[in-house]
Amino acid sequence: MTTMSDRSSTPHDDHVGADDVATARVDVDGMAELLLGRWPDVRRRARARAGESFYAKDEHLTPAEHRERTLEQMRAMVDSDDKISWLAFPERLGGFDQPGANLACFTELVAADPSLQIKSGVQWGLFGAAILHLGTPEQQDRLLPGAMDLSVPGAFAMTETGHGSDVDAVGTTATYDPQSEEFVIHTPFRGAWKDYLGNAAVHATAATVFAQLITNGVNHGVHCFYVPIREQGADGRAGAFLPGVGGDDDGLKGGLRGIDNGRLHFDHVRVPRTDLLARYGSVAADGTYSSPIESPGRRFFTMLGSLVQGRVSLDGSAVTAAKLGLAIAVKYGAERRQFAGVGGDEVVLLDYATHRRRLFPRIAEAYAGHFANERLLDLFDDVFSGQNDTPERREDLETTAAALKSTSTRFALDTLQECREACGGAGFLTENRITSLRADLDVYATFEGDNTVLAQLVAKRLVADYGREVKGATRTPAGMARFVVERATDAALHRTGLRRVTQAIADVGDPRRAAGHLRDAETQRELLADRVATMVEEVAVAMRPALKAEPAEGARILDENQVALVEAARAHADLLRWEAFTDALSTIEDTGTRLVMTWVRDVFGLTVIERNMAWYLLHGRLSDQRARTVTGYVDRLLRRLRPHAVDLVDAWGYGPEHLRAKIASGAEAERQAEARSYYKALRASGDAPVSEKSLRKQQASRR
Repeated sequence: MTTMSDRSSTPHDDHVGADDVATARVDVDGMAELLLGRWPDVRRRARARAGESFYAKDEHLTPAEHRERTLEQMRAMVDSDDKISWLAFPERLGGFDQPGANLACFTELVAADPSLQIKSGVQWGLFGAAILHLGTPEQQDRLLPGAMDLSVPGAFAMTETGHGSDVDAVGTTATYDPQSEEFVIHTPFRGAWKDYLGNAAVHATAATVFAQLITNGVNHGVHCFYVPIREQGADGRAGAFLPGVGGDDDGLKGGLRGIDNGRLHFDHVRVPRTDLLARYGSVAADGTYSSPIESPGRRFFTMLGSLVQGRVSLDGSAVTAAKLGLAIAVKYGAERRQFAGVGGDEVVLLDYATHRRRLFPRIAEAYAGHFANERLLDLFDDVFSGQNDTPERREDLETTAAALKSTSTRFALDTLQECREACGGAGFLTENRITSLRADLDVYATFEGDNTVLAQLVAKRLVADYGREVKGATRTPAGMARFVVERATDAALHRTGLRRVTQAIADVGDPRRAAGHLRDAETQRELLADRVATMVEEVAVAMRPALKAEPAEGARILDENQVALVEAARAHADLLRWEAFTDALSTIEDTGTRLVMTWVRDVFGLTVIERNMAWYLLHGRLSDQRARTVTGYVDRLLRRLRPHAVDLVDAWGYGPEHLRAKIASGAEAERQAEARSYYKALRASGDAPVSEKSLRKQQASRR
């Protein structure tokens, strides 16, 4: 176990007052309780399950064995008394109608095995959710029970080999035949094969298939169909493909080997008219199409928006995986000693500035990601529970989910790699979990939407909102005048360097004054929010000519601004996470804990500013003095956090049964204690050999 000296060892920080040193602490139990969020009881149950050995990933299984074990684990979840996998489903069918609680629990399964989490997500969060959110009540009653109890393992057949994120362009067709009252599902070319589908290679007996709905010669766009794909034996196991259905196993993957990803294709497969999931579009017996949403574009985005829970859950899951890696690396770093220090003892890794720099800002970002995901879960639950389901809230949910998922999944991958390296060769061993976690998380960057595409979606929403604001503000002569004056003031303040001059005068060359401004929450928020607003305005102005341009010219303008769009979206995600973290500080009752967590929040905010320092200098938002102060102040904050590092990761609530890494088990502390004891006894015995270096010094002193 980590010793008290290892927890508290820290370089001296002259900028921390005596009162702060005495007050600063982390109430680990209290913080862990707070982090359980809005649904603490169900999250506890899910986390306890993730810690059971039955659900733990077995690294020694072959892919075929791993696939069968994962299905077995899912069946055990269905058979459990709490039916925790049914949280999102309707009460009338045995569920609990708790969509937010469901996703909070889902993220905990990463600690058991990411393959279990994703395969569960395919069955209940994609296949089942498509029936739930795109089907009518009659279709739910008829089709959901089999999805819920796993008597019908299912695949979610949206992605095609030739079309991933561009769902609107899928090639599979569903053509209505009024004589038989059936849809004919057909894959007209190889690129239209449904691909990378969980459950499709072995276990699925049905699929929710997305295809272009064609009736009476009119293509009404992408809709979802319930399609049986395999025979099912008396033992419930999947058999051969049904007539007209074919497919392949995707084969060995870089991770998630407990999931049977595969391909499906259809050769004029007929399904009843009643198996078009018809909540947003239906076809009458004579082939007449009708929908409660008149606009084809809005209908399409409404249907896809109904399936946003995948992005919400991946956001939380990525943060959880990052926490696991950081907990392992920090616990190891608090025990592992390397290179002799003052007094002869080797130095604990976390006492090195470089080690603090590589891990502590990531702890801060993991906390920011956690609090942002809690907000996202609240928004998701408000919409899908029906408490506050409006078009505006759905649009906010889709945009926020895209912003956070694209940010947290990238963060998790980078963090797990940094944790691996921070643990040296030990981090490369499978027994220490980190490389396996990273391999399994790799696909999260493109799963449920490629991160770069999602960032563009976010930015387009921000630009559209800006356009509406400008239009509203300039509708009257007075509004136009105010807008022009504000633009001129901004140019005078930032683009001529007046802001930087003002900051320099205020700081009068004293770094402590500059640091005082930087730790102010309003200063941090202004810097983060101003970057978003300025980037959005700049890209909106640059793209304005595209509105009246010919298609080719419009495409060129968009292409020129794609990178700027993505950067604006990332800046927006940083602001969302900082604001969520800041709001969460007010819910921490313990004074010492709130002080430490405020330092953690400051580390997050200031490291975001630090890595974008060139932007702040080029745009006149920071003086040279304050820019130079940022890095020094962050380093001081990291020294302050050194005594609390282990407590900060312990507060996430993941014990040895979740981490399952030998280097985080206390074994390293035992090895270090043994070595120190050995050398101490050797020195005391008088039998310790004299080093050549010491001998030479002695000889030189006698001359």
